[in-house]
Amino acid sequence: MPAAQPEALQFLLSRRSHPAKTLRAPGPDRAALEPLLTAALRVPDHGKLEPWRLIVLARPALKRLAAAAAARAEALTMPADQAAKGISQFADSPLCVAVVSSPKPSDKAPEVEQLLSAGAVALSLLNAALAAGWGAAWLTGWPAYDAEFRAEALGLAAGERVVGFVHVGTAAGVSPERPRPDLAALTEWRGF
Repeated sequence: MPAAQPEALQFLLSRRSHPAKTLRAPGPDRAALEPLLTAALRVPDHGKLEPWRLIVLARPALKRLAAAAAARAEALTMPADQAAKGISQFADSPLCVAVVSSPKPSDKAPEVEQLLSAGAVALSLLNAALAAGWGAAWLTGWPAYDAEFRAEALGLAAGERVVGFVHVGTAAGVSPERPRPDLAALTEWRGF
């Protein structure tokens, strides 16, 4: 039997994100963030393609993104409540890491595997931040899906996409518990 890490398992069994609107300054500085980013990149990566990249957004960059989101929402004549959700995630965040799927040509690793690897980076970053004691949330929203916003505001190339904006800061209060999936209803056991 492999060496157990009960503390790590207990963390995973009890982890929960913090609503992004409850995150406050301070967020981690560069020295505190680098180990979290290093942990985030330790994910399955078939073919060792590194089909992802990270854009770390501190307050000055987040203010610019909030303004760019407001301008883009206006250009799209987006309803105010929908626009506000995309704008506020940048305007209110103490720190954000955009996790970008950046697929590479490969005969061995289909693009969907590369996309899933990028998703694993986002989850690993979220869990690393939570394990380090920070409040954190993984968001997407319309800014993640709008090609023009991604290209102009974030500088993403054709074929790249945001799999998540991982917001990190100091949690204001305790994150509420929510119902969890029913293992029995979602699991099929074969050969046991």
